[in-house]
Amino acid sequence: MARIGYTVDLEPKTSSRAMGSELHISPKKSREIGHAIKGMRTDVAQRYLEGVVELKQAVPFKRFHDGTGHRKGPMATGRYPVKAAEAFLKILENAKSNAEYKGLDASKMYIAHVATKQGRVIHGMMARARGRGSPKNTDTVNIEIILNEVR
Repeated sequence: MARIGYTVDLEPKTSSRAMGSELHISPKKSREIGHAIKGMRTDVAQRYLEGVVELKQAVPFKRFHDGTGHRKGPMATGRYPVKAAEAFLKILENAKSNAEYKGLDASKMYIAHVATKQGRVIHGMMARARGRGSPKNTDTVNIEIILNEVR
């Protein structure tokens, strides 16, 4: 596994960061969740993601929305990516605890940067009839969240 770095360096005294690498979630859904929570305060983002897990709050799909149904509220199309939202919750909790370890107030922080990058592809084969096989690959995602203090 190659060591990956952060894409943005913010002021280390006022920021906190966390990363999840090679997570077995959808790259497209993780991109949409990252786009939705960027700029939110940490407690608001946590409630939002918990609502997605409980199927009460839909995530608007802006780019990857072919065949996606409409949802209630101001958004046009959306889905409930539960597995990806749970992964984002874990990384957000980690970033908040990193902020508390640094002596920062986690409740006064906002999500300054979210990046989702494609990780390595885990190759697999699915057996088919007559001794053939089809590829059954698993995509992985690297997620980074950087929190910054509200000024």
